[in-house]
Amino acid sequence: MADTATTHPLLDQHRETLETATQALRDRSYYSRYPESPSPRVYGEAAPERGQAAHEATLNKDFEALADQPSTGDTVGSEVSPYGPTLGVRYPQLDVAAAIEAARAAMPAWRDAGADVRAAVCVEIVDRINERSHEMAHAVMHTSGQPFVMSFQAGGPHAQDRALEAVVAALEEQHRIPASVTWEKPAKGEPIRMQKDYRVVPRGVALVIGCNTFPTWNAYPGIFASLATGNPVIIKPHPHAVLPLALTVAIARDVLAGAGFDRALVQLAPEDTGGTLAKDLALDPAVKIIDYTGGPGFGRWLETEAAARGKLVYTEKAGLNTVVVDSTDDLKGMLGNLAFSFSLYSGQMCTAPQNVYVPRTGVDTDEGHLSGEEFAARLGEAITRFTADDARAVEVLGATVNDDVRGRATDLPGLAERLGGTVLLDTRAVTHPIYPDAVVRTPGLVAVDADDAEAYTQECFGPVAFVIGTDDTAQSLQIFTDTVQQHGGMTAAVYSTDEEVLDDARDAAAEAGVALSENLTGQIFVNQTAAFSDLHGTGANPAANAAYADAAYVANRFRVITSRRHV
Repeated sequence: MADTATTHPLLDQHRETLETATQALRDRSYYSRYPESPSPRVYGEAAPERGQAAHEATLNKDFEALADQPSTGDTVGSEVSPYGPTLGVRYPQLDVAAAIEAARAAMPAWRDAGADVRAAVCVEIVDRINERSHEMAHAVMHTSGQPFVMSFQAGGPHAQDRALEAVVAALEEQHRIPASVTWEKPAKGEPIRMQKDYRVVPRGVALVIGCNTFPTWNAYPGIFASLATGNPVIIKPHPHAVLPLALTVAIARDVLAGAGFDRALVQLAPEDTGGTLAKDLALDPAVKIIDYTGGPGFGRWLETEAAARGKLVYTEKAGLNTVVVDSTDDLKGMLGNLAFSFSLYSGQMCTAPQNVYVPRTGVDTDEGHLSGEEFAARLGEAITRFTADDARAVEVLGATVNDDVRGRATDLPGLAERLGGTVLLDTRAVTHPIYPDAVVRTPGLVAVDADDAEAYTQECFGPVAFVIGTDDTAQSLQIFTDTVQQHGGMTAAVYSTDEEVLDDARDAAAEAGVALSENLTGQIFVNQTAAFSDLHGTGANPAANAAYADAAYVANRFRVITSRRHV
């Protein structure tokens, strides 16, 4: 039947949470179980110091919390903080064959526990992760380069909310299937009666391939969607961002064991830089589900080669995030909002804006008409003001995560020359007051013309954005539609005081298959999405083939087996 187990201590403990979160998902209303402020007033006076001490205690030693995983006997680990220090953590190398055998052996009891019990255990895992949010923040900061507060929020409570969202989305879809029904078909005399029982069964072993920039936020939806639907999960982290997911796996395994289930339901598969473990695992016949966040090359391979072998593949890749500027009645608010959006984590977000389309004839504002060049200059000035104070800037910019990003940021004139553009605002090196080895750069702007499509139809990941001159807003919207359809996009924004233009922008976004933000001038930014309300990605353009966390994201992770008999 769908739920063969209806009682478990954790089910009673978390029933109210599951009901509240489920209702929030149905209503698409504001809901957050996990406070986003790292303040000691929220998490306890000793929480910050305890978290930092716990993080430091993991460095330069073996990660003993996973010593009970099937192991080859060797260790791996090559993490270096974008802020400078080598982490020195060594992780047990997973014995893949033994791990998959253990995962498959753990599956029947987890399957038979039923959807509600699985969901309650998942909530307990996320709650335990939340208790260690300060420790997790340091782990995320020193693997991704995010600034500390962002590491706490995005790597902690926001990721945890996304995990809970995936759990209740999965629970909703499983609840659509009744455990048992008496089926009647009218007939002459007595109706034909049959008893039909429905059993939710998992697809098989799930593989989650993590990314460097948002190791928890991007991994948790896949981890918990698969786990909640009965599938054991093997997590293959990015070699430069293992620690946050190692902590996650260690916590999950402890909770599972305490709840009476096999630890092998969640396992970590770390590797050193340059390995092929992700590909090897993706091709393993036992792996039935793959979640991936990362570069488009490997993502396309998964969508073709792995999917062709019967794998269920969910990907989030790269895209061209767009801003269309037509007019505004709050120039200061718009420029401030955009300056923050470009600066946040040095543009190293899958949702960060890159292409800004502005008519050459200019835009109407509450401060008068600005030509295209004048608007671009004002945008550059806003970014310069916002990042002027180094000590404050580093708390928004964070550190650049890899050499590719650093190369673009440190040689913007060379990049502009190669692309046929003009530097409007060069990036500036910022000295971090605590971590002098960190490479921190302010955002730069490059001006190009709409005719120079080659310049702006490639993702320039990091603190680089393009201001693209167009004939008019209609052309801006058309190019926006075409480029996102062809190359993908995770976010889009429009600024206009004209309702007709806004209607046209909504149509363009629908045609392109990308979420749209309109006239953001306050404390909501195009980079950010809210769990339980905003879908992350759409699955309707090449940037991602799925959305966190709609029904399509969770419902195919389980199958339904029917048994029937005459009554």
